[in-house]
Amino acid sequence: MLYISTRGGMQPQPFSETLLEGLAPDGGLAVPERMPQVDSETLERWRALTYPQLAAEVLGLFATDIPREDLARMTADAYADFPDAVVPLRSIGGGITLVGLSEGPTLAFKDMAMQFLGQVLEYVLEKNDGVLNILGATSGDTGSAAEHALRGKERVSIFMLSPQGRMSSFQRAQMYSLDDANVHNIAVEGVFDDCQNLVKRLAGDIDFKRAQRLGAVNSINLARITAQVVYYFWAWLRVTDAVEPEYRTGFEVSFTVPSGNFGNILSGFFAKEMGVPIRRLVLAANENNVLDEFFRTGVYRPRSAADTHATSSPSMDISKASNLERFIHVLVGRDPARVSAAWAELDETGFFDFSAEQSRFEGEFGIVSGSSTHADRIAAIRSVYENSGEVIDPHTADGVHVARSFVETDVPMLVLETAKPQKFAETITEAIGIDLEHSDELRRMLDAPQHVVEMPHDESALRAYIETHAQH
Repeated sequence: MLYISTRGGMQPQPFSETLLEGLAPDGGLAVPERMPQVDSETLERWRALTYPQLAAEVLGLFATDIPREDLARMTADAYADFPDAVVPLRSIGGGITLVGLSEGPTLAFKDMAMQFLGQVLEYVLEKNDGVLNILGATSGDTGSAAEHALRGKERVSIFMLSPQGRMSSFQRAQMYSLDDANVHNIAVEGVFDDCQNLVKRLAGDIDFKRAQRLGAVNSINLARITAQVVYYFWAWLRVTDAVEPEYRTGFEVSFTVPSGNFGNILSGFFAKEMGVPIRRLVLAANENNVLDEFFRTGVYRPRSAADTHATSSPSMDISKASNLERFIHVLVGRDPARVSAAWAELDETGFFDFSAEQSRFEGEFGIVSGSSTHADRIAAIRSVYENSGEVIDPHTADGVHVARSFVETDVPMLVLETAKPQKFAETITEAIGIDLEHSDELRRMLDAPQHVVEMPHDESALRAYIETHAQH
């Protein structure tokens, strides 16, 4: 299995090399030359596997340059500290089931992929006798998941940009309380998209990237996408455990995915392309509903930093979705020239228009979308609590609110849980009047000294900081 760039300017390369690259040298994103296929017999054979075993099987279809026994060891280590039910499914009524993705160390779904990424990065760097400096941007959960997966690793340093004042106090504490020498938190004046643009500019400077050995861990990193594919397989298998064997083949489920950077739902799209019987992929946006507008109209028009709302589901406060490029690549028949032209048009005019293809989004790919407001989130948290006793976080509430419009008889609707509600305690208190209990460990984290460098939105200042602190 080899990987190419969405824009056509990268020689096909194996998984391990793609892992270290991040952004492709031509500014595009790495995608498989062909999507691996999984038939119904293979799905049945995988039914008895544990989550780490299933992860080794699915990832083995992508990371064909890594021996399967090494992958199995890495997935076992990645999920060793999770509860036995790594990804539990819980019904909340109304035809909706939550897929529990927040059992990891930072209480967010990003841990599912990031814990594997920490293992595989270390593995590849030891093989190559190399070092890597991770440069990333976070709107809240990616940063802490990456730092907790990579802290203390000898061959990796991490430089994580976050927007000043735009994350919850819990999210800031999870990142800034770390005092490991290889973790560098940088709070940038601006919004998430400003942070992401800085990362892209430095990653797009090939000379600087090579000199400083820069890599990526946000969802432009293909290992993140492929590791997230696993839980779509897992969720389908667990739902169909209750289906009579003769009716399992082709038994369809739908997934609703709270989305900001289009990474998690893209993993679901990969799973569907691979053969998981997925009827619909429902994209749930908050007030920063650029992606919802795109899937409703075919016109993609990212907003400026000034027009990006600060909301009560802050991890989705994103107006430029990096991973959309991987979907557009499929939409245009995997034609790199058309992908490059679309992004050139975006840079020049501020939008691109695929309205002529809009009917294909649902008809061919099964993707539909919706948005929610703060009032919708509060109402969803309240109703789920009253009906099931479950407390959901505001991002998951975006998912539940939008999912309700797409529930169909006899098609299970699975909403991907985004984070534990403790990360957003103020919103939970507003919704249901409950102060969530923190464990002693979480209280210590919230009270710990914080380590962060504040920086203006200044590319030269960031370059200088990385040059001074990077591993070589």
